[in-house]
Amino acid sequence: MIRHRPAGSGHPYSVDTEQRWPVVPEAGATATLGVRADATVDAVSVELVWRPDAGTAASQELPLERVATTSRGRVTDGGHLASAQARLARAVGGWQATTPELRTGGEYRYRFTATHEDGRVERTRWFAFRAAAWRAADDAVTVSGRSRVVSGSVSVLDDGVRIHRARFALPLAPGEHLTGFGERYDAIDHTGTELDAVVFEQYKSQGAERKTYLPMPFAHVVGGSGWGFHVDTSRRVWFDLGASDAGTIAVEAETGEDGALPVRFFDGDPLTVLSGFLDGAGRAEELPDWVFRLWASGNEWNTQAEVMRQMDLHREHDIPVGSVVIEAWSDESTFTAFRDARYAVTEDGAPHALADFTFPADGAWPDPKGMADELHARDIRLHLWQIPLLKMRPHPEGQAAADARAAIADDVLIAEPTPSGGTRPYRNRGWWFPLALMPDLTDERAARWWTEKRRYLVEEVGVDGFKTDGGEHAWGAELVYLDGRRGDEKNSTFPVAYAAAYGDLLRSAGKAPVTFSRAGFTGSQAHGAFWAGDENSTWDAFRWSMNAGLSAASCGIVYWGWDIAGFSGDIPDPELYLRATAASVFVPIMQYHSEFNHHRTPSRDRTPWNIAERTGDERVLPVFRSLTKLRERLVPYLAASAADTVRTDRPLMRPLFFDHPDAPEVWTATQWMLGEDLLVAPVLEPGVDSWPVALPAGEWTDVWTGETVTGGRTVRVEAPIDRVPVFARAGAPADLLAVFRP
Repeated sequence: MIRHRPAGSGHPYSVDTEQRWPVVPEAGATATLGVRADATVDAVSVELVWRPDAGTAASQELPLERVATTSRGRVTDGGHLASAQARLARAVGGWQATTPELRTGGEYRYRFTATHEDGRVERTRWFAFRAAAWRAADDAVTVSGRSRVVSGSVSVLDDGVRIHRARFALPLAPGEHLTGFGERYDAIDHTGTELDAVVFEQYKSQGAERKTYLPMPFAHVVGGSGWGFHVDTSRRVWFDLGASDAGTIAVEAETGEDGALPVRFFDGDPLTVLSGFLDGAGRAEELPDWVFRLWASGNEWNTQAEVMRQMDLHREHDIPVGSVVIEAWSDESTFTAFRDARYAVTEDGAPHALADFTFPADGAWPDPKGMADELHARDIRLHLWQIPLLKMRPHPEGQAAADARAAIADDVLIAEPTPSGGTRPYRNRGWWFPLALMPDLTDERAARWWTEKRRYLVEEVGVDGFKTDGGEHAWGAELVYLDGRRGDEKNSTFPVAYAAAYGDLLRSAGKAPVTFSRAGFTGSQAHGAFWAGDENSTWDAFRWSMNAGLSAASCGIVYWGWDIAGFSGDIPDPELYLRATAASVFVPIMQYHSEFNHHRTPSRDRTPWNIAERTGDERVLPVFRSLTKLRERLVPYLAASAADTVRTDRPLMRPLFFDHPDAPEVWTATQWMLGEDLLVAPVLEPGVDSWPVALPAGEWTDVWTGETVTGGRTVRVEAPIDRVPVFARAGAPADLLAVFRP
């Protein structure tokens, strides 16, 4: 076997051994041409033919050298997703060659020849590319608003047949700070760095890796007169934010064949800039008050009995809970039927109704509707986990097989090109559910086909929302969507459409469109709630997650949360757990969750009773209870503040630069305004009993002591384990202050 994929797997941060790199080579440089071959191959060569647009063709043969095999990125630390990645390793070898310096004005064709140990010769088909070169193109960037594009900075990467990218420069003045860019973990201020905008599943350590599930090519430029910009594309964008030249923002983006790149500019303070962006991106829809109560989840809650046991423990320990998210509810193949349910297969993939199912009394879920009814009687909402894939490993049987056949017959899948020029269903290239089929949820007809299979869950079982996980599985610029557009343009829009499709299902059943998503892009603002994704239980992850929430809020994400103290690995220590819980009281979505751990003991659940039992720390349960009850008392304030946010665009979890853009401390202190009246300064380090709070100018009241403090300075306040430093703005309502001293 010998394999070459010119564009590789589509992993945005990994170059595969068997691909061409760069995918679009540049004139004056070289390209790497690689294959992956099985162990019987002794030698590989590539025949490279240069065919100028005018002139005589010339060819040469280049030997390939053995190299280490790389494919789809690698993860070095543990966890179930990392293990899945490790299993993708193949007992095959890599071979690569480097071309001579490339020229413009023609086409390169190449094919590989492999010689096996037994003398067999194997050849690939012919592949082709044109080397591209940058040229000036002032008209490539189309501007709305007051342009700040540096004169003469616009150029395009042109191979003589089509344009692949455009780039331009913007001025960056001394004292200006760059922030926004979607959900970003490493920092709030990105001045002096480089980053990109592409949806990617970064499993843990997002802050260290500087990658994100929810990017947006939108920036606030804070300082001076204030402005911002949005590279109005769903294709990948790269930013050099003063890293190479302190006075320049350099932007490069993939484009369509014509090279056109629209850019929107906004002038004014951060709120004006955000409102201008949201005029095009869309705004949040107000969600019901109950989303502000505690959300509870554990990946190993895989039976009705276990879910209800955990809810009983909430009641036993007097810890209020408003939502339960069940991840491990389904048969793990259709993701539409409860595990152990008995039913007749619909061979045409038609949806089921609740009456079609029989639930064995000794099964995992003997009475899903009864469970939902009991949860509702306790004022707890029910959310079920989803994945936008048709699982194909192991080989599907029963309804899963029928659904796969129907999806192909009904033409509702994302496709990929074939070597013969046709298309075939795209098979997931990621490490999670590899080779699964993927419905094109950006298409209205396909989205209805998909969500109708879940309608009985909403209308008959009584499900209140969905955890719309895993929206990052569309890899490859060459993918073909049902509207004919390609993956380079559509892949990042997929998670937006995914949440929208489930929101539409809920809305059509008369329910609020409560989805809980990890991935997103420009446009996600209008679709439900979000959490910060998969993280370890570390102080670094705590800090990174607070950055993520603030940067997402600066881009118009209203309903945002994270897994309290992280969900992966061994449990957090009591101090981290309680500090993280205290901070989470003051973020829009408060929820705990834990990763699958193969039901090993001791349990890694992030419930307060498990943390208390595992650590022996007697503070955990009473402090968690107190904090959760404080959160319950804050729900009316949060709901009213969210309604104000939806009306005015003023972020609910608001970075301080919105109100104080000229204050230098807003870039160094991890603090925020929650609604109009509360300033929150979470304790983000272990082993402290006091914490510095950068108080903006004005009069402030310490909500815990009632003391009035004059701002415009940094004050150090007591920070016992059961509370987070919070100050109320002068003039805050008395009933809000009373929430903290019941």
